[in-house]
Amino acid sequence: MKGIKNIIFDYGNVIFNIDFKQVQAAWAKLGVNNSAEFYGHRQQDPVFNLLERGEISNPDFRNRIRELTHKPELTDEQIDKAWNSIFLDIPEGNHELLLQLKDNYRIFLLSNINAIHHDYVHNYLKEQYGLDGNEHFFEKVYYSHLTGKRKPEREIFEQVLQENNLVPEETLFIDDSPQHIAAAKQLGIQTYLMTAPDTIQQLFKREGISST
Repeated sequence: MKGIKNIIFDYGNVIFNIDFKQVQAAWAKLGVNNSAEFYGHRQQDPVFNLLERGEISNPDFRNRIRELTHKPELTDEQIDKAWNSIFLDIPEGNHELLLQLKDNYRIFLLSNINAIHHDYVHNYLKEQYGLDGNEHFFEKVYYSHLTGKRKPEREIFEQVLQENNLVPEETLFIDDSPQHIAAAKQLGIQTYLMTAPDTIQQLFKREGISST
């Protein structure tokens, strides 16, 4: 962590464990046999990017899912439940680590997310931890569907840097997607690719900072 004053965190598979395969399994349970054609970690139908930029409504997204799956009978609840099945859990100690880091660094959240997942996460945080969102863990949070920009677009990184007067070389970005890491590097941001079974708790323990 030498020279690092600021840390930008991704959310999925950095703070909150997710599993893309669980979504495909959930589609399969609904009789959808072509999910690999339109949904995956690295390649997916444009509707998912539109949703993450907030450029399409939840009803329009659901209608597109019905088209892609060739299942017009799918209900809104079935689609949302399958879509939200990507979320697993938040490892014990992650929240405590964030609060500890906040005492020594300026920390931010930068997440590609959408309105349906955003609502699910906030409900989960409320039910499991009694929290009203993630805001108190970070100096500022950036959700793609609210900014209209998403990683790995250069503009979203520039927004975070400029709005908070961050020096790229003094900033660490932690993400689980190589394409997002590559985009940040182009701006001079220091990066760390989170790859399972590594975790942020293990990372900061190696750096001499462990969660309480």
